[in-house]
Amino acid sequence: MKPARIIILAVAVVSAGVAGLLALQLASGGPTIIQSDPVVEREPTINVLVAKESLPVGARLNPDIMAWAAWPEGSVVEGFITDQNRPDALESLDGAIARMPIFNGEPIRQEKIADSSNRIMSSLLPSGKRAVATEISVATGAGGFILPNDRVDVIMVRKSETNSYLTETVLTNVRVLAIDQQIQENPDGSKSAVGTTATLELTPDQTKVITVAQQMAERLSLALRSVADAQEADTGAADYLLSGSDGMPLVQVIKTGEIVNGGTSAAQK
Repeated sequence: MKPARIIILAVAVVSAGVAGLLALQLASGGPTIIQSDPVVEREPTINVLVAKESLPVGARLNPDIMAWAAWPEGSVVEGFITDQNRPDALESLDGAIARMPIFNGEPIRQEKIADSSNRIMSSLLPSGKRAVATEISVATGAGGFILPNDRVDVIMVRKSETNSYLTETVLTNVRVLAIDQQIQENPDGSKSAVGTTATLELTPDQTKVITVAQQMAERLSLALRSVADAQEADTGAADYLLSGSDGMPLVQVIKTGEIVNGGTSAAQK
C-alpha cells in the first residue's frame, strides 16, 4: 500500500476517534457552562428638593431655581426637604429667604431658609441675637476682604489720660451678617466694591458693649479671623464696658477717653 494512503487512513481513524469521544461526553450529560450578565440592583431613590443655581445669603427662593432630584434613599438625612415630607415645597417655599449660602445642586435644608413673611435681616438673625451696624473703611475692615458670614474681632483704639493710644479687643469671634458696599473708581480706571458699614450679629450684652465703644473710640477696627475659628465661642465682650462687680449696670461717664465710674477710672481697676 502506498504511504499516502496509509497517512490518509490514519488521519481518518484519529478524527473518528475524537468525534466518538465528543459524542460520548455529550451523551453522558457533561457540565455545560452558560455565561450570563451580572444583575445590578439599584438602591431605591427619594425625590429631594435641590437648588438649580447657587444662592447667596438673603436670596429669595422661587419655583424657577428649585427642582426635585432623585436621591439615594440611604443618603437622605434629617433636614432634607422631600416630596414625602413636604410635597408642596415648590409652592410653599416661594419667596423664602436663604439664611446661608446654598450651592447649585445642593439639597435645600430647612435650617438654611427662613419664612418669606419675615424681613430679610430679621430672618438672618438666630433667636436671641441682635443686628448692630458699625462704620468701617478699607483701613479698618481688613482691606475690604471681610464678607458676610466671616468671623471678626472688634478692636477699639482710644486715647488714655496721657494722650497715648490704647488698643482693646471689645468683641471676639462675632459673625458679620452683611456688608453694604459702594462702587469706588480706582486711579487706573478700574472699579472695586468697598464696604462702609458692617452689620454684626451680637448678643444683647454685646450690643451694649459696642454702643459704649462707639462713643469712646477714636476708631473701631474689624480683625478678620480664620474660618477654623467658626466653632469657638462668640459671646466674648469687654465686660467692664457693661457692668460693675455686682453685676448691676453702671452709670458710665466718659471723660477724655476713659470710663469714670463713681469717681474711679476703669483703667485703674
